Amino acid sequence: MSDQDRARALDAVGIGKDSVIAEKAKWGIEWKFDKYYTPDGTPPSEELAKMTPYETSVEKGNLLVNTGIQLLLDLLIGAGGTAFTNGASYIGTGSDGTAAAATQTDLLDGGAERKGMESTFPSRASQTLSFKSIFTTGDGNYEWLEIGVFNASTAGTMLNRKVVSKGTKEATDTWTITITITIS
Repeated sequence: MSDQDRARALDAVGIGKDSVIAEKAKWGIEWKFDKYYTPDGTPPSEELAKMTPYETSVEKGNLLVNTGIQLLLDLLIGAGGTAFTNGASYIGTGSDGTAAAATQTDLLDGGAERKGMESTFPSRASQTLSFKSIFTTGDGNYEWLEIGVFNASTAGTMLNRKVVSKGTKEATDTWTITITITIS
């Protein structure tokens, strides 16, 4: 077989009656945690942004849960539902380390806490969506083992859930979570 024939054979694609052609979308997610020591209380957002966190970490991945997928599809076709707007988006944290499952509809810690969005979040740039919440000195002072995004301060729909140990938040700390979701 000549090189020219070999090249032709590699370029050929056969499609039969049982062939499947699939397109794939990628759901890429990062959870960024910034931890600040704020013993005098949490400063306003603009001052907090100028401070240097004592720890920053980034976690990748999560589980997109069934109810979150269904809501995204409903919103896509105009079938109704509560959109993830600034006034209706929350990041929740809890202390239950049970593995994430697609059938879960809430964080598993009964005392889990949700915080609303910062003023310009959620936001979209190209194919990336970002959410950001600040857990002040009085919020979420327990061991963080689970996180998720919601469209209500209580109940509502959970979009996703991640189980990860981030340590114990103390009353002298302010922690921020920035979540970026990229679809390509």
